[in-house]
Parts: sequence; structure tokens; C-alpha cells
Amino acid sequence: MAPIQFITHTTDSISYEESALLALQGGCKWIQLRMKGATDDEVEPIARRLLKACHDQDATFVLDDRVELCKKIEADGVHLGKNDMPVNEAREVLGHNFIIGGTANTIDDIRQLKRRSADYIGCGPFRFTTTKEKLSPIIGLEGYRTIVEEMKKEEIRIPVCAIGGIELDDVMPILQTGIQGIAVSGAILRADNPIEMMKQFLQADD
Repeated sequence: MAPIQFITHTTDSISYEESALLALQGGCKWIQLRMKGATDDEVEPIARRLLKACHDQDATFVLDDRVELCKKIEADGVHLGKNDMPVNEAREVLGHNFIIGGTANTIDDIRQLKRRSADYIGCGPFRFTTTKEKLSPIIGLEGYRTIVEEMKKEEIRIPVCAIGGIELDDVMPILQTGIQGIAVSGAILRADNPIEMMKQFLQADD
């Protein structure tokens, strides 16, 4: 799992596809294409172009939610939210050659996703964010520390990526809790120079 992941979003001037390309130009090695509300027919051509763009940059490309489309275009994997197809069902469809990530808010969620053979966890939200609807309870730094301690105690070994309203100054404090990765979206696209901001996030992890 890459330490810094980018999840596509839009602004008044930046499309889903353009947001991913900006992140790639900034050096990001993990792109998740999330286009809530769009049909598979709308997503597929964009996904195919971004899959090629990611592989040209040695980056990982995953789709949000769309298990069948992931298999069809041979994306690297899929990320599944709490209301999407269960991870174990997706594993039956995709087998073990695809990455499957799952969304968690609590240690119980993480236990369940581990049992269902998820490859990594997207755990959040770190703080309030406008890029996601139906927000789960805020976790914060203390929440991540507690989750990491519980995982160690129970010997649960699975990479966890923090997500939700994360800004540049949050990167090191979050990683110091023991969380292995950071997912970003709005902080990149709101920047005056998204490419430069992506570079700064990657440098903050060094």
C-alpha cells in the first residue's frame, strides 16, 4: 500500500479524470477513482484511460465500489465502502489477483474486514470533510492511537490508511500513531497548485 493515496473528486474547474492526472503529475503512486452517482458506462472510458496513465507511472489504480467493472478492465483493485458489496463476496468475484480494500470506522469494523480477507483498510474520517456524504463518527489522532494499540494487542496485521479531511500538517502526526498511510482529495484540489501540493504531501511522509 502506498503511503499517500489520492481519491478523485471535482471542483468547478477540475474533472474527476483531471484530478487524478494532477495527482499523478505530483508523483502520487496510488489513485482511487471515485465517481459516486455515475453509471458504469460513464465511468468505464475514464477508468481505462486512468488505468493506463497509472501504469505508465508505475502507480496503482483502484476503483471505488465497482467490482464487476474492476474485473472487466483489469484494474489493480477495488475499494468497498460499508454500503457496497461485502469484501468476502467481492473476493469470490475477483479472486486473489486483485487488491480489495474496505472502509472502517471502528476496531470492530477492522476485525470484520480482516476476517473477510480485505488487503487494506481505509479508516476514517480523521475530521469533518465535505468530499464524502453520510460521514461516520470523527476518529481524530487519539482514535487512531487506540485502534493501532488494539490491533497490536490482537495481532491484527493489515495496512491501515487514514482518510477524511486530512491536511498537510496532519501527515506526520497521523503516521506517528502507527497508521501506515494517508488518503487525500480536497486538500490537493483546493490548493493553488495541486501538483505542488501533492509533492508536498509525499515529502511530508519522508
